[in-house]
Amino acid sequence: MDHNLRLGQVQAAIAERRLHALLVSYLPNIRYLCGFTGSAGVLVITARDKILFTDGRYTEQAKKEVKGATVKIVKKAALAAAAEWLKKHASLRRIGFESAHTTVAERALLAKTIGRSANLVAGPPIVEPLRMIKDAEEIACIRAACQLGVQLFSKVKGKLRPGVTESALAGELEFAARQAGVDQMAFPTIIAAGERSALPHGRASNAPISQSGFVVCDFGVILAGYCSDMTRTVHVGHPQSAARSTYEAVREAQQAALDAVKPGATTGEVDQAARKLLYNRKLGEFFTHSTGHGLGLEIHESPKIAAAQKEVLRPGMVITIEPGVYLPGKWGVRIEDTVVVTETGCEILTACPKDLLTL
Repeated sequence: MDHNLRLGQVQAAIAERRLHALLVSYLPNIRYLCGFTGSAGVLVITARDKILFTDGRYTEQAKKEVKGATVKIVKKAALAAAAEWLKKHASLRRIGFESAHTTVAERALLAKTIGRSANLVAGPPIVEPLRMIKDAEEIACIRAACQLGVQLFSKVKGKLRPGVTESALAGELEFAARQAGVDQMAFPTIIAAGERSALPHGRASNAPISQSGFVVCDFGVILAGYCSDMTRTVHVGHPQSAARSTYEAVREAQQAALDAVKPGATTGEVDQAARKLLYNRKLGEFFTHSTGHGLGLEIHESPKIAAAQKEVLRPGMVITIEPGVYLPGKWGVRIEDTVVVTETGCEILTACPKDLLTL
């Protein structure tokens, strides 16, 4: 990862906004900019300085991880120490902070410590737009996480059978993931069977898998800091014709959205491609969430793949495509892939069959 390049991009961005300094307090942004993975730290960036403030728990860790920035080990809260440092540098008159990630109490602490020597500026997102475009190393990490996810699903679906509880199946998947060396799961694993498959976020429960019905399996892993995300819906027993047609509609809607992913398209257009097909099949009202989201160091990042969104897709963006249909009291179906936007379209990173699998 070229942390010097990333820090340089932030320095250019703050100069463009006529800021003299930027306080980066959001830990995923800190990791992106300098490599630090600890749970406490603040990064101060000026035209000349790039300083990570953290405490003694991370002395050795910061020494090994931090690239492109100086490390200051402090005996007080990192934010307070950073604010005191800024106060001592009178030439830093306009200080930006991450307004989307700063609490009222933190803002008050900054104002009290810095006093009237400088103006605090609630800055627009500066790091997040940079994070939307993944470099080759990031894409390689996400690809590896996605490939591992596909392997895990191939192993675990053999254990999916009537009578096994959703939580037991989720546990099998998560144990296999740990054995394979993941950092952790990207989010609580969703295994939702039968009527519970109609819950878009039906986290695994103690309910047993029934003799017949859909089972939604949605999970992701974090490997080397980067996330994967995929969903496959299988059917236990012989599906009714209505269930099969619902599944096929979702599969076609997902393919329509995948076909729409290309440089220059907006995220709203991708969402509309999936939504239009489902409305044409009289299922649109049962598609109750967005078509997807960006992912990387976090499971949900920009851009949003949702109605009326205007973000233009560019090569290097990594997004999910995950339309679904949820019929309360009956069943739900979702199919999800993680893809990277290429120069001509997209590459599916979660390459796994999507024909209806019956068990």
